[in-house]
Amino acid sequence: MRTIINESVYLKKGYKVDTNKALLNLDYIFNFLTQDSYWGKALPRKNFETSIQESICFGVYFDNKQIGFAKVISDKSTFAYLADVFIDKNYRGLGLSKLLLQTVFNHPQLIGIRRFLLATADAHQLYKKFGFVELSNPNWFLEKMKSYDES
Repeated sequence: MRTIINESVYLKKGYKVDTNKALLNLDYIFNFLTQDSYWGKALPRKNFETSIQESICFGVYFDNKQIGFAKVISDKSTFAYLADVFIDKNYRGLGLSKLLLQTVFNHPQLIGIRRFLLATADAHQLYKKFGFVELSNPNWFLEKMKSYDES
């Protein structure tokens, strides 16, 4: 079951989601990821900036002030990885994460993607509303991890 959000209701209240990278408040996003998130604490600024350049980015705004973010890393055909999804703590509980995700999954370059992946420690219920399930074959997936301070 896919959650459907009426975007026009949010627009009337001053909220919007936009993919224009020129609107992104990079300092705000970087500070959230390195100070408030559990996944981006050691992220170097250079790596962050490269990830923005090489991804499809979605900013969430209230009266033109950035209050949320998500990015998708993808070949725009068969595979996509959803990352760095957040809504500012002062704006949570308004349905904005659902609006953000609906916008992501309806983006013209991402419709028809065969496999969307993401990792989360605490938002399973939210993503299940958009069709995500646990890996059907987790033993097929491997990862290679290193810390940012490794060269």
